[in-house]
Amino acid sequence: MRIVVSNRSGVPIYEQIKEQVKAAIFSGELREDDQLPSIRGLARDLKISVITTSRAYSDLEEEGFIANVQGKGCYVLPRNRELARENALHRIESGLQTAIAVAKAEGVSKQEVLDRLNLLWEEEE
Repeated sequence: MRIVVSNRSGVPIYEQIKEQVKAAIFSGELREDDQLPSIRGLARDLKISVITTSRAYSDLEEEGFIANVQGKGCYVLPRNRELARENALHRIESGLQTAIAVAKAEGVSKQEVLDRLNLLWEEEE
């Protein structure tokens, strides 16, 4: 797993780390029982504070994505199906909000968007 952070994104670095780890878990890149980079190692690699990486890992642990095993490191917990579904629905909503904004800006009707969605859905089946 590769983590990339940006000082210019406007999103706190710990949030960037957290979101990238979550995305890797949801995509299957990180699987149950995979070990994450150490807090110090990740901080060194990203050239950031240990406190920042510690905050990201702490938040991930609180949210049920990872477990910190004292003296051994942080490991990915089994995927929570409900949490995975919520994440998928959030991503779908974001995509649909973008589609709606484009449709409204270009004068495309709701029915035309729904027709296109149905057509694409059927093509995937």
